[in-house]
Order: sequence, then C-alpha cells, then structure tokens
Amino acid sequence: MSLAIETKSLTRFFDDFCAVKEVNLQVARGTLYGFLGPNGAGKSTTIKMLTGILAPTSGDVSLLGLNPWNRHEAIKIKKQIGVVPEDLALFDNLTAREYLTFVGRMYLLPRDTIRSRSEELLSLLSLEDVEKKLTLEYSHGMKKKLALAAALLPNPDLLFLDEPFEGVDAITSRVIRDLLANFVARGSTVFITSHVLEIVERICTHVGIIADGELVEQTSLDQLRQGSSLEQRFLERVRTTEEEKPNLSWLEGAPVVSPHEGASETHSETEESAS
Repeated sequence: MSLAIETKSLTRFFDDFCAVKEVNLQVARGTLYGFLGPNGAGKSTTIKMLTGILAPTSGDVSLLGLNPWNRHEAIKIKKQIGVVPEDLALFDNLTAREYLTFVGRMYLLPRDTIRSRSEELLSLLSLEDVEKKLTLEYSHGMKKKLALAAALLPNPDLLFLDEPFEGVDAITSRVIRDLLANFVARGSTVFITSHVLEIVERICTHVGIIADGELVEQTSLDQLRQGSSLEQRFLERVRTTEEEKPNLSWLEGAPVVSPHEGASETHSETEESAS
C-alpha cells in the first residue's frame, strides 16, 4: 500500500502539556481521510506538524514519501500540497483574483494557467460577483471559499482541509463535496478535519479519531459500518477519555414538549385573549 501520509510516534508538547501523543497515522494515496475529534483534541496541531508549520517535539513525518522537516525535501513537498488552515491567514487588502495570482506565482505557475484556473475556481465557488472586493470585506464563509480556491489552484497531489464546511452555505457545501470526490477519483489524497459527522460519513473513505492527543481509532468507513454508525463509534471512543457530563439541574425531570405542541398552546391562548 502506497502511503500519502505516515507518522511514527508523532508528539508535540507545549511546555508541560502534551497536545499530541505518539500518533501513528497511515493514510493511503487516493483516499479521503476524515480526522475527527472533540475541540482541543489535537487535530489542528497535528495538521500544523504535517504541513511544516509547527515542528514536532519528537517522532517522524512522511508526506508522499518525503520528510517535510528535511530542508532539502521541504520545497518539493510544498509544491505538491494544498492547505486550508484553521486560521485562514488571507491578505485583507487584496481582491480574490489578486490573492489567487499571488498564490499561483508562489507555486511558480505560468500566468496563463493562473488566469484560467482562477476563472474556473471563482465561478465554481460563486466568488465571481465579489472578486473586486477586498477580502477584508468578505464574510467568514466567503473567506473559507477563497482559501479553498487557493489550496486547489496548484492542483496538488495532497490536500489538507481544516474544517472546510464551517461557515459555508448548503449549496457551497454540496459543491465542495462533489469537488473533493472528483479530486480523490483522479488519485489525489484529501485529509480533512470536521465536526460535521454526517458529511464525513457520506464522503470519506477512511477515518481517524483523536482524543486527548491520542489516536484512538483508525479504520475504513466500510469496516466501521459493519458494526455501527460513525457517530456511535465516535462517541464510544471519545467517551472512554472523557467523563460523562451532567445535565442542567433545572431541566432534570422537566416534561418534554414538542415545538408543535408549544405552538398550538400559544395559538389557543392568543385566540382566547382575543375573544
């Protein structure tokens, strides 16, 4: 099996706090891998170490057979990957087209290629109507779409997406899902984090679950579906590392009223007052 991503005992400390502990990832080429975990579990820290933004405390990383922390191989890797980070880090005083041109030149793409790909991406992600605005004026969802366009522009072999569906509308979410499916179908690899388990279960081929910095599950969706749903497995694996949270005291024992029942009662009360 040819691996797009492999880590061995990947670990990161922040002072005395261990954010990621001896994680051993194996992501095969041509897969759409969902990296899941609760807030603060270590997902973004792991992506930053994989993409060369944050140095590991210990352990090894291999991307497409190369080491992103070897200075002789780092440039080769960066030419082959695209990244949508947790903090989008766009340039506020550039338009969408100017930003894509900047990214394309950083990847040393020909100007004609930058122009044609930018046109397609702006159209596909519904940014052509606002391309003359500065990104400073963009909503969070629009910024997310522009960051995705920039990550796709160099046509990478490996794509890292940190919460790609956060803040985007349902139409754009569908476009992104279809785009990622086509991206993987041609043999490229996608590594995403997301809190939307329904989307992950629908589009991903493999998943890994991290909790308290440790990789507690790594399997294919086909194998997982034989025993349970992704949500069930996720909750089982995460709850082994977390205490069960109590309910709100003032809600315990309160009768459950459906929204329709509540609306019906309110409507009846209004009619009585009017009469």
